Amino acid sequence: MERNTTRNPSAKRLARLSEGIALSTLLLGMSAPAFAQDTDDTAVQDEDLEVNSRVPTILVTATKREQTLQETPVAVSVVGSEEIQRAEIQDLIDLQSLVPSLTIRQNQTAANATFFIRGFGNGSNAIGLEPSVGVFIDGVYRSRSAASISDLPNLERVEVLRGPQSTLFGKNASAGVISVTTRKPQFELDGAVSATYGNFNAVRLDGFVTGPISDNLAVSVSGNLNRRDGFFEDLGTGEDVNERDRWGVRGDILWEPTLDISFRLIGDYDKIDENCCGVTNLVDGPTGAIVTGLGGEFVSEDPLSRDVFFDVVPTNEIENYGVSLQGDFDLGFATLTSITAWRNSSNESNSDTDATSLEVFSQTLASSDIETFTQEIRLQSYGADNFIDWTLGGFYFDETVETSNDIRYGQDTRDFFAGLAGGPQTLISLESFAGLPTGTFGGSGQGLFDFGGQDNTAWSIFGSVDVNLTDRLTATIGLSYTEDEKTANYGGVSNDSLAALNLEQLGYTATLGGILGGLGIDPTNPAQVGAFIQGNPQQYAQIQQQALAVAQGPNNPFGDLSALQIFPQFVGFPNSVENGQTNDNSTDVTARLSYDVTDNINVYVSYATGFKASSWNLGRTTRPFASDFTPGNPVVDPFTQQTLFVTPSSPITDAGLNVINGEAGTRFAAPEDAEVYELGIKAQFDTVSFNFTVFDQSIQNFQTNVFTEDGFVFANAGEQSTFGVEIDGTWSPLDGLILTGAATFLDPEYDSFPNFGPGIDISGQQPQGIAETQFNLAANYGFAIGSVDAFLRADWSHLGNSPFFDNPNDQAVFEATDYTREQNLVNLSFGISTASELDITLWARNLLDDEFIVFAFPAVAQAGTFSGAPGEPRTYGVTVRKSF
Repeated sequence: MERNTTRNPSAKRLARLSEGIALSTLLLGMSAPAFAQDTDDTAVQDEDLEVNSRVPTILVTATKREQTLQETPVAVSVVGSEEIQRAEIQDLIDLQSLVPSLTIRQNQTAANATFFIRGFGNGSNAIGLEPSVGVFIDGVYRSRSAASISDLPNLERVEVLRGPQSTLFGKNASAGVISVTTRKPQFELDGAVSATYGNFNAVRLDGFVTGPISDNLAVSVSGNLNRRDGFFEDLGTGEDVNERDRWGVRGDILWEPTLDISFRLIGDYDKIDENCCGVTNLVDGPTGAIVTGLGGEFVSEDPLSRDVFFDVVPTNEIENYGVSLQGDFDLGFATLTSITAWRNSSNESNSDTDATSLEVFSQTLASSDIETFTQEIRLQSYGADNFIDWTLGGFYFDETVETSNDIRYGQDTRDFFAGLAGGPQTLISLESFAGLPTGTFGGSGQGLFDFGGQDNTAWSIFGSVDVNLTDRLTATIGLSYTEDEKTANYGGVSNDSLAALNLEQLGYTATLGGILGGLGIDPTNPAQVGAFIQGNPQQYAQIQQQALAVAQGPNNPFGDLSALQIFPQFVGFPNSVENGQTNDNSTDVTARLSYDVTDNINVYVSYATGFKASSWNLGRTTRPFASDFTPGNPVVDPFTQQTLFVTPSSPITDAGLNVINGEAGTRFAAPEDAEVYELGIKAQFDTVSFNFTVFDQSIQNFQTNVFTEDGFVFANAGEQSTFGVEIDGTWSPLDGLILTGAATFLDPEYDSFPNFGPGIDISGQQPQGIAETQFNLAANYGFAIGSVDAFLRADWSHLGNSPFFDNPNDQAVFEATDYTREQNLVNLSFGISTASELDITLWARNLLDDEFIVFAFPAVAQAGTFSGAPGEPRTYGVTVRKSF
């Protein structure tokens, strides 16, 4: 597909942006007196800020060129290593407490973490759904969240770039980028070790050592261990759930053979092996009584107790490892950078799908293996603030994905199905009528085994030019072209005997027999039926149509059992109709004007587009598109062998690929096209700095996955948009005290989503999980106690309430409950540092033990029941760190 970059903004979007411009102009005017006072005699230079200012100068590489945060005309937040240490950030998920407009949610497994920037994000619960927020670690793209949630020691900084970044970042940056930078090896001996102990028997160990091997060769070695008991208590198996059990090692070599050449080689390995993740009952639907009636147990509608009854311990085992080589070459007129990387990420998980002590599902095994190769080459003009500063580069991506699932019924499945069917006799009667042995349906060991894969190659070329029109006015034009090709496959086998039944056929036969019996004809006696047909052909034709109407309608005597046909056979691909291939392309642009109003204040306005290619559904809910398949089960008269109904003609059916109970749906989600209009102000003085951004961002064909009782189904929203305002600032009213604050106000909306589900149009609705408000406040005070340096840090993060579901029927259920997604987290830390570089920190996260629900979903095969998970409880501990 080719993006049309000349499309006009809507009137609504222009009105929103005009309001934001008016507001920003007002704020700029309000800042003028303070600016005039500070710059009455002399302008404050960047180097003066670094020496004299109590507000630190921060360097970022958001434009792939090192600049100060104030000089960078991009909406970016930066968190440095000292702040990460003092705030006791445990992992990447905790980062949201420090960064405005960033939300991170961990769902049903450890690998299913989703990053949201400005309310846009996806990529969890489906291996084929790539994220819209790109994560880069030391310049290397991590294609799935499971490959980016590991602990990283010796961090230098984390940058969060908000809005589409496709013109400089080569893959899946349609919503934003999280860029993690670790510290390079040093040519002076340096290192640190730290140990943490906290509640839930938390133990964290990490350390690094770096130093020279020779005059031009330095190395760094680091490692980490993170363990903690689970805060869910499984009363069924006796195990803890939601534990931490992670470790990793990392080696880093820096070789500088000349002053103009450097190479950095990084190798790393990390492993996660945890009991995770706990889900508990939120809404006890009609099936709850069936579970308890069969002797099953679960904690009904008390998620904050964090008590569960499982018969299967949920497990996650994730391995990530890889190697990267970065080369930097100073060519005099420009710098050439090459980053080559190979990575592998594997994931195996098992879960208790029914979330009760019953063995309805004996296992839900899922595994995946992802192998990725990336290559970036970038040529960048030497220096900065020339009349023209430019960047030119290319990016190549080659990835192979393999995935499989094995879901099996357990020893309680049949009894549970019998309860749903109104009693065991219903199943027995159906088995007898279908000519099957008693006990066939819902038998232990039945289920589904499926497998899929994907080969993905993509490449892009990109360039950016900064034209410094004056010493204060800079115009930027960025351009990229991307091609993305995917070849996907999916197949498998279902041995679910009930799901294999043609209930329309059985319903027809049963209804026909009932009508004939009412006429005094024994339907089990072929001779009687044959005589009736021969003597009453017209009447029998009417009876056939009457029975067919019943079989295909809501009064089918077996129709209610269709809800128990969980794992029907499916049409795999590629096949003679579907080639399993997509080939997408896009041209994306960035256009920006940046003006230094003074040496302290910068104003910019920008327009940017972004792109994400098609995402294939590699799971059991993949179905042919409606354009390729029209569902319908055949119905044949058992006495005349006359075909009364045939599956309607469609490419799949005409090719002989149709299966009983086949359904239409989606194979993949179409490409995303993002655009943003943005106006920003950045200001820094000696004691105060602030950033203000107003934006209008939208994604056409936003890729999402809709959870049904059977699994996730891919869909495209016609358009999702967010108008927003972001404000963040720093104030140092006295030496040692730094106050920071941030506020994000969003107006998220599905502008167009008419095809959410059968008969469901959610256009104009607020997307689930996207809050309208997000606040971050922090105070950090450094002081001395005799010869000991000390600090006291406190922060508060607020995330407003938001819908649990996009499906209005499901959301209506939750609006009658007291559950909330609103978060108000208070974190506190106090530390001392001695002259011998020994640091001791006391810390607490979620100090006030705020209670909220992170996510919710319809329970599998339990209509009317909903499961979900609460947030983490209060944690606290002590960290001892020794530097040398």
